[in-house]
Amino acid sequence: MSELTAMQTQTIGELENRFNYHAPNDERAARHTSVRQVLLSAATSVVLHTAFSREQSLALTKLEEAMFWANAAIAREQ
Repeated sequence: MSELTAMQTQTIGELENRFNYHAPNDERAARHTSVRQVLLSAATSVVLHTAFSREQSLALTKLEEAMFWANAAIAREQ
C-alpha cells in the first residue's frame, strides 16, 4: 500500500478513537450517570403523558439514541 495522506492518517486516527474502549474515570462515570438519569426522566415523562403507540415507541427510541450519543461524546473526548 502506498503512503497514507495526511487526511487518511487523520481519518484512521478518528476511527481508532471511535472503535476503541474508553474506560471512564470517576468524573466521566458521574457524567454518564447524569445523562442516563436525565434521559430516563424524559422517557418516563413520555410514557406517562402519551398513549402506547408507534409515536411513543419512536420517541423512546430517539431518547435511547440521544443517551447513546451523549455517552459516546463523553467517552470519546480527548
